[in-house]
Amino acid sequence: MATVDLVMPKMGESIMEATVLKWYKQPGDQVRMDETLLDIATDKVDSEVPSTAAGTIVELLYKVNDVVPVGAVIARINTGGVPAAAPAPAAATAQQQAIVPQPMPPAVVNAGNGSKFYSPLVLNIAGKEGVGMAELESIAGTGNEGRVTKKDILNYVANRGAAAPQQATPAPEPVVYQAQAMPEVHSAPVAAAPKAAPAPISGNVEIIEMDRMRKLIADHMVRSVATSPHVTSFTEADVTNIVRWRDKVKGGFEQKYGEKLTYTPIFIEAIVKCIRKFPMINCSVDGDRIILKKDYNIGMATALPSGNLIVPVIKNADTRNLLGLTKEVNGFAAAARANRLKADDTQGGTFTVTNVGTFGSLMGTPIINQPQVAILAVGAIKKRPMVLETAEGDVIAIRMMMYLSLSYDHRVVDGSLGASFLTAVANELEAFDPNRAY
Repeated sequence: MATVDLVMPKMGESIMEATVLKWYKQPGDQVRMDETLLDIATDKVDSEVPSTAAGTIVELLYKVNDVVPVGAVIARINTGGVPAAAPAPAAATAQQQAIVPQPMPPAVVNAGNGSKFYSPLVLNIAGKEGVGMAELESIAGTGNEGRVTKKDILNYVANRGAAAPQQATPAPEPVVYQAQAMPEVHSAPVAAAPKAAPAPISGNVEIIEMDRMRKLIADHMVRSVATSPHVTSFTEADVTNIVRWRDKVKGGFEQKYGEKLTYTPIFIEAIVKCIRKFPMINCSVDGDRIILKKDYNIGMATALPSGNLIVPVIKNADTRNLLGLTKEVNGFAAAARANRLKADDTQGGTFTVTNVGTFGSLMGTPIINQPQVAILAVGAIKKRPMVLETAEGDVIAIRMMMYLSLSYDHRVVDGSLGASFLTAVANELEAFDPNRAY
């Protein structure tokens, strides 16, 4: 019979593995070409994997919650139309192991240079079992490039009491982690504390278990605060010209281009101009090295239907005009609402903007999206009486005002740079030309 191997697809340049969330078919089931066969999760986003052939499922080589390397065979499909008996998903047999591509030999990993990777599944198991970071680093990984796999951490936990844990090499510098919905993150240089047993709960309460994405977001936020000393600066901007211009042109803009004109692309346009003036705001930290990014990839925090936030990234935002930025913003927002974002859509960000004003907040103190060093929050636009200087003297006028806040990593962004960049963004917004063409 003709059998087609379905492999774990490559979902982004830095993504080497994915976790199986759900199988939609079982051995013996019929599947059509491009029909969704399974859901997978990476450190960035959940995705659907379509079938690359039509036929009958012969076997599934991995179970739900298994972590699978990119390129590994995950299922086999008989394209001859004759259902074939196959064992249910189980631990890989010797025959399967002989077919599935073997991972590359473990590379030599220096735990102190910030190059070691741990998947969210491994980190979750380590946290539940009270395995601290120094102890986790002592485990010899059998995965690709020496990474610690689910099997490695479970074997270690099972044999933990049989022998004293191996002493880990001191790691004075950060260790690389990957975390959800946001680009790769440098972890805190401190060991993760063992989780305490759940406290007794009483009274009239409802217990809600965090979903997988909320757990990853929580981990990402905690590690960001532990990694970067956060400082937040505030300013305000008179955006009256922007509001009036948008109100004037939005109808014609949508009629001409088929795109709704929101404030977000206007804000991103101003941010990119100011990053050019202050390029050190567009960097990351790797140990004692500052990595200056020459690409301007702007992340935009976007709400998912679940209420969680994800950060798709507009690549090379400096090369796009307002129409191009609008198409990117609207496309990502629509994809997020439909849970159609791809893993690559959330990678490679160098700076992030979040619109807390969407939810009615005047201002906020956002948490840095690691490994970036700054994040800008824009608040709600409100009418306020303001004192204006005119040739005839000071007057009080009703203006459209908006607060801006910038959280930045004080290891590399000092108060002067942070405040200067934030002021530049406010000035750029206030200098908006109300007569510009779209």
